[in-house]
Amino acid sequence: MKTFRLLFISMMMVMVIAQLTQAQSQWGDMLKGAQKALGVGGLSDSKIVDGLKEALQIGTGNAVQTVSTVGGYYNNPKIRIPLPGSVQKVEKLIRMAGYGTQVDAFELSMNQAAERAAPEAKSIFWDAIKQMSITDARKILDGPENGATLYFKEKTYGRLTEIFKPIVHDSMSEVGVTQKYQELDGKMASIPMVGSMRFDLDKYVNDKALDGLFLMLAEEEKKIRQDPAARVTDLLKEVFGKK
Repeated sequence: MKTFRLLFISMMMVMVIAQLTQAQSQWGDMLKGAQKALGVGGLSDSKIVDGLKEALQIGTGNAVQTVSTVGGYYNNPKIRIPLPGSVQKVEKLIRMAGYGTQVDAFELSMNQAAERAAPEAKSIFWDAIKQMSITDARKILDGPENGATLYFKEKTYGRLTEIFKPIVHDSMSEVGVTQKYQELDGKMASIPMVGSMRFDLDKYVNDKALDGLFLMLAEEEKKIRQDPAARVTDLLKEVFGKK
């Protein structure tokens, strides 16, 4: 009888402890949920916004510097502006006809124009960064590794295109893209079964230049998100270290 009582008391104690443990666990989960909802123990809105703005400023600065150096586009296979599709289709015929030098010069000049225009984008990027809201910042921080770049491209690509277009146009004149294009187009027109290129040169170079710039920006953002060594300020370490 005494043994039975001891066994019964032991079982009751185990049940009580289990219930207390479960209650504590549920309370802990509730507390964590409340803290998350209220932002307790997390980053303030101002720090999140400031951190992302700082990341974008650093990222755009690095991206612009990368593409605006001599060979920044041309020597980088990821963003090198290729010959337009209409030229690629008949490139072999053009080279066989003895115009390989003109083809190479045309391709190089397009990339040089993009390199010259790129530095002008920095201030445009930074101006757009100032418009980022708290909601945007939180969404970006919790988004994909190129979330800020996608947001940035969505919000500013049209405006950047309009501002970038005359810069690219002037740069193309400076490095002789237009002249080389006209010379190559004339050569192509004289080759049987080839004909004229007939495409919007300004738009083509402009679009490719911006696409390359955004690609480099995405790579810079990825570094900051994934590589602690790329977080060169205390604020970046705090904001992206919480991810």
